[in-house]
Amino acid sequence: MTIVKFYDETEDALLKFAVIIARCNGKWVFCKHRDRDTWEVPGGHREAGENILDTAKRELYEETGALEFEITPVCVYSVTAPDNFNGEESFGMLYCAEIQKFEKELHSEIEKISIMDMLPEHWTYPEIQPALIKEAERRIRREWKQEGKYHE
Repeated sequence: MTIVKFYDETEDALLKFAVIIARCNGKWVFCKHRDRDTWEVPGGHREAGENILDTAKRELYEETGALEFEITPVCVYSVTAPDNFNGEESFGMLYCAEIQKFEKELHSEIEKISIMDMLPEHWTYPEIQPALIKEAERRIRREWKQEGKYHE
């Protein structure tokens, strides 16, 4: 069973991944890896010596072709799964990004991106990425309420 948890912070050295929930003009931005038939949120591994925000920016560019965007940290997340990292908890940083401009071509393992009105049905990581989106929406809604930007 895969367990996803959320934290306000953790030690920087524990952050191995950056995942970016991307939007463009109010729609979701998802990637399709050329070796898969499923959709995923942009993100990936942190390189040695790389700042986690730089990881997020690099992955967003590599996987979506985003040239102009605003990126905001949301929270730390962790995943514990029996088939990953010997069942140990692994940590990543979750971001949200609003993309204003894309490059015309992708230059990575991503075959294509799709800008969608709704979340996809076929996920690459169905036990993880929908949970990340739900938590990001919850935290952003809470922040906007505190700032008076959101009313139910």
